[in-house]
Amino acid sequence: MKQLWTIVLISIFFVGCQQEQKGYVITGEVVGVSEGKVYLKYFRNKMFFDMDSTDMENGRFTFVGKVEAPLLYGIATEGMRYPAQFFLENTRMSVVLDEAEGNIQIKGSPANEIFLGNAARIQDSDYNIDSLVTKYPDSPVAAFYLYRYFTYQLSLEELKTTRNKLSLLLASCPYVVDLDKIIKQLENVQIGKVAPEFSLPDTAGVSVSLSEFRGKFVLIDFWAAWCPPCRKENPNVVNVFNEYKDKGFTVLGISLDSDRGQWLKAIHDDNLTWTHLSDLTYWDSEIPALYGVRGIPANVLLNPDGVIIATNITGEDLQNKLKEVIN
Repeated sequence: MKQLWTIVLISIFFVGCQQEQKGYVITGEVVGVSEGKVYLKYFRNKMFFDMDSTDMENGRFTFVGKVEAPLLYGIATEGMRYPAQFFLENTRMSVVLDEAEGNIQIKGSPANEIFLGNAARIQDSDYNIDSLVTKYPDSPVAAFYLYRYFTYQLSLEELKTTRNKLSLLLASCPYVVDLDKIIKQLENVQIGKVAPEFSLPDTAGVSVSLSEFRGKFVLIDFWAAWCPPCRKENPNVVNVFNEYKDKGFTVLGISLDSDRGQWLKAIHDDNLTWTHLSDLTYWDSEIPALYGVRGIPANVLLNPDGVIIATNITGEDLQNKLKEVIN
């Protein structure tokens, strides 16, 4: 009997966030649209990629297939710039897609009751992700929201505490696997740690290493031309650079762009006259991942020995910190 229970527990553990249903059937309609293509897209590292497509007939469409686990996907028409997000699981789902508004309604999907039920509030400043994880510890939706939105909002200890509330059943879920990697990365970039070394090409394609800036206070600034909050913060960074560049301070820009032309134009337009580096691989860049960066703008301030003395300081906080450590 004891051996039987052991087998049962092992089986449950290795299920992770997998499902045993035969597959999914999506039957949907697009509001106000009668013909054209509909695309089913998979999500990876903040980006969506085409997985399947079908033609509408009188505004209706169908997708049939199977997924190994309930994970985030997107669905879009040719007229939508961004896909409507939802969780795809092996069940029969009834979908209504609003092309004009870019939103989606789903019936018959337990995972989407949680996902869509929290989507409108998840980025509110007072949203309590710990409550969601506590309520749904075995839901990949809760794991996704923690991984996607809160790895850069919570302190490291808060992140660890909430992550530990996720069920062992989710041990193999991609969001939990990636979350554990991010936690390890964040442990390496805490205040008092020596910043991890890296090299990237500059605007001329020449490889530049972080260690070349030893002896100066360095603000490693993660940004992108396509990021409105980054562009809004740039004038403040320009001001502190101009004020302290002759006092042993510099900025090292790390761009998450993928378009070289847009990257160079933004540098010129915003008058960013410090060293800029990028491998132009968007969120697939290894350096933001090395520093646990999950949202931009983000930054890390180093002392002349390469030790981290502050993280994610902007506006007046950045001004005050530099005034403190340099003057």
